Amino acid sequence: MQDPFVALMRRYVVDYTNRQDTGVCAEIMEPDYTLRMGPHEVSGRDEAYIPASRRQFTQFPGLGLTVHEVVSNGERLALRFSEHGASQRHGGGAAAWTGLGLYRWNGTRLQDNSVEQDYLSRRRQLASGAPATVGAPAVAPWDTPARAADPAAEAVVRAWIAAGLPAGGPAGIGSATVHADLTWDDGGPGSGRAVLADPASVVDDLFSAGDAVAFRLTCHGRYAGGLDDVTDAPSGTPATLHLVGLVHVRAGQVTSGHLVRDRLGAARALSPAPARS
Repeated sequence: MQDPFVALMRRYVVDYTNRQDTGVCAEIMEPDYTLRMGPHEVSGRDEAYIPASRRQFTQFPGLGLTVHEVVSNGERLALRFSEHGASQRHGGGAAAWTGLGLYRWNGTRLQDNSVEQDYLSRRRQLASGAPATVGAPAVAPWDTPARAADPAAEAVVRAWIAAGLPAGGPAGIGSATVHADLTWDDGGPGSGRAVLADPASVVDDLFSAGDAVAFRLTCHGRYAGGLDDVTDAPSGTPATLHLVGLVHVRAGQVTSGHLVRDRLGAARALSPAPARS
């Protein structure tokens, strides 16, 4: 039997996003549905969220969403995905960018989503005319069973975050010197470069489904110079970075996972007028 939360997310992906049918939103989302991305909050299904979605669909009329991973404990769900399409604002130039969303529902409809999408990678692709490759889809995402939360796995990840996320220490958020098999952002060149030095992370959200642990962080620190798009902010400038992660715990250690940072938001905050994407 299909897990009911996963079944709802199937409608979210197939009926709403990939068909671009915002009429489905009233069936799958509460009226006060809230989306959190970087420092922004879009609250209100009809008055705020749907108009924002329509703007996205106007820019990318053929937008598609490919699911790479689903985890659920029955009450919370994490969806790792790629969005891809051709931008009408960029002469039909195409891009594919990674994302990771943490969803909450009330047993009937969605209540909120904390998500990050690698819009910096999207902007770079649209500027260069060289789209990224879409990763392999999950083989059977809608058959994913709910797994009970694991407090021990959550404790491991909280300690890992507190220690510098992950083994980053002075190298900061996004250090390439890690022991787990982690993919940062789009996984391309420069994706593992540190954006923050001496980070202090606030855990905004964290939940588990078996050995999978999903979380959202707000990280404060000093700019470490890891963004080629920023040319006018010196290293050491105070900076904030939002991050969503989905990692796996084995034998008391974080062994693998994906992390998506709001690099574009950080770049915009550090630069006075970066190009729009």
